[in-house]
Amino acid sequence: MNNYEHYVFIDFEFTMPEYKGYPKGFFPEIIEVGLVAVRNQEIQDRFSSYVKPTSFPKLTDRCKSFLHIQQKHVDDGITFEQLIQQLGQYESSTIITWGNMDMKVLKQNCQKQGLKFPLKGKEVDLSMEYKRFFGNQNQTGLWKAVQEYGKEGTGKHHCALDDAMTTFNIFKLVEQDKRYLQKPKPTTIGDRVDFSKLLNKFAL
Repeated sequence: MNNYEHYVFIDFEFTMPEYKGYPKGFFPEIIEVGLVAVRNQEIQDRFSSYVKPTSFPKLTDRCKSFLHIQQKHVDDGITFEQLIQQLGQYESSTIITWGNMDMKVLKQNCQKQGLKFPLKGKEVDLSMEYKRFFGNQNQTGLWKAVQEYGKEGTGKHHCALDDAMTTFNIFKLVEQDKRYLQKPKPTTIGDRVDFSKLLNKFAL
């Protein structure tokens, strides 16, 4: 981790259609945001809020059951425009997510509402970094990845802020492993000198 770089770990939860198929014109909308801003490996800010969907404002039963988000939560949430204003504070930061859906849906939602995409910094899909680093054939789920490290996720899965914190925690673990592999241990005098040959020479 570059100590001077500003990282923002983001997780969104989205609306979901019922199992019987997509309503006409359906697209996922952000209904919850979790954000953890980090500088010098220290958390500088946390932000969490529900977000009102506009195109499909009524949550499906499947969505409520899977995410444990109730209609009242999103009805009382911030607007999507307010979310964009909040994200604009981090426009030059490196954005780190688990998977590529978060940024895809954010871009699509901005396009649908005619708003400018608020982030200009580098985007990192940590699930792909994890996949490449460990040589996995398939992408690993966030909480499974944490458990493979012998750790547990923070809070509840599919709670946006908890998932953002869990992404930050696994980022630290992966970066620690990268540093360990990139810095071989310095050789000792015992590695450089064959003492058996040296002793044999003096024994003659």
